[in-house]
Amino acid sequence: MAEVVLRAELTQAGLGHRVVVDSAGTGDWHVGQRMHARARAQLERSGYDGDAHRARQFEAPWLAERDLVLAMDAGNLADLQHLAPYDPNDPQVSAPHRLRLFGEVAGLGDVDVPDPYGGNAADFARVLAMLQKGMATLVARLPETLVAVG
Repeated sequence: MAEVVLRAELTQAGLGHRVVVDSAGTGDWHVGQRMHARARAQLERSGYDGDAHRARQFEAPWLAERDLVLAMDAGNLADLQHLAPYDPNDPQVSAPHRLRLFGEVAGLGDVDVPDPYGGNAADFARVLAMLQKGMATLVARLPETLVAVG
């Protein structure tokens, strides 16, 4: 859901063509599968289209290619930090500073965005509301955030 909401916010802000957005999990449980049906339904009720999304697993080499990688919760952040290369002599290779908790960057504090998988429609609605609020803040803060990790 996060990728779909972020793409919409970037498009609305006129930045859709300037920012590359993708989504991947840290586990391989659902690789290649469509977005969870309840997530797609919640997105659709709110005017988003999640049909094109397919699950992928994050790959360590991607860290060198991304300016910013956001984790939805502390557990996923720890998994990503474990993958991150570190070379104090080469900031282009080092990736830990590009890994951030979504809630921190998106103005939600150190709050984890829960995974509603297995939950009911209300759980998906709560997560979507968090994502909408956070993505709006993230897009507004994007220039300063990229300078900070840059």
